[in-house]
Amino acid sequence: MCDAHLDSNAHQVAQEIVGGIAHMSTLPEVTMQIIDIIEDPNSSAKDLHQIVSSDPALSSRILKVVNSSFYGMPRQIASINRSISLLGLNAVKNLAIAASLGHIFRFEGTLPHFEVRDLWEHSMKTAAASCLVARHTGSQSTDEAFLAGLLHDIGFLVELQHDSAEFTSMMEQVSVDGDGTPKVDLLELERATFRTNHQSIGAVLCEQWKFPRSLVSATAHHHDPSVLSGDESLVPWFVHVGDHLVAHLPGGFRLDLMHTAVHENALEALRMDEEGFQAIFDQINGVSGEIAFSMAA
Repeated sequence: MCDAHLDSNAHQVAQEIVGGIAHMSTLPEVTMQIIDIIEDPNSSAKDLHQIVSSDPALSSRILKVVNSSFYGMPRQIASINRSISLLGLNAVKNLAIAASLGHIFRFEGTLPHFEVRDLWEHSMKTAAASCLVARHTGSQSTDEAFLAGLLHDIGFLVELQHDSAEFTSMMEQVSVDGDGTPKVDLLELERATFRTNHQSIGAVLCEQWKFPRSLVSATAHHHDPSVLSGDESLVPWFVHVGDHLVAHLPGGFRLDLMHTAVHENALEALRMDEEGFQAIFDQINGVSGEIAFSMAA
């Protein structure tokens, strides 16, 4: 499946790159089982409980998240079954995928201006911010927004796994000013280095994982959702705003954002005003650290 809005050559190169990363082409078995259960109309929360209970690490992560201020439960939740009921099946699916990604986002060594843990921190915070943006607009796609935010920059990790020497050389060309703002357009550097960029690569990976169309579009177009229209643009706009919101927070990765201002059409597309934008920023500033800790692998 080729996104009509993507450059065909960049998409083809992205397919070749993703095809060469065998260990990233499929998700872990327990995650796939959870996705299959959620997508099966004949399955139940009991079926999901059986799978989740067999994975102590995932069970622990779910309990951490359901008891975080991000969800604001009035009392401590100690039951996995109760947690599944409160979070909902899709949220549990997203947590399972997040746990899988946490293992993928591991790389020994340090590169100039780039550390994988910073990318993971940024991805988790963007996931939380994207979810809050969706929630603020009254959208029913909060779970999709969360997962899209988590996945939006995964193409960088594929580039690193594909050719760490070229990736290192590319990052050595990135200089930043005193407040961490990059002086070089990383998307242009990616194109010169890999003949594609992290958006196209991430979109192809989402296709390989058979994720919904909205996640493919959000990964492919989070830097400029204005090329999309109608419902297809909604989740990409959530991620775009979430991505720029967390760029104002300390820590994390922001080398692909030469400025932190959202696209000029963003607030209109989401029917938000500056007051609503600020309210979301204040909220994410309060809970992003906790949700990132709860989601950490």
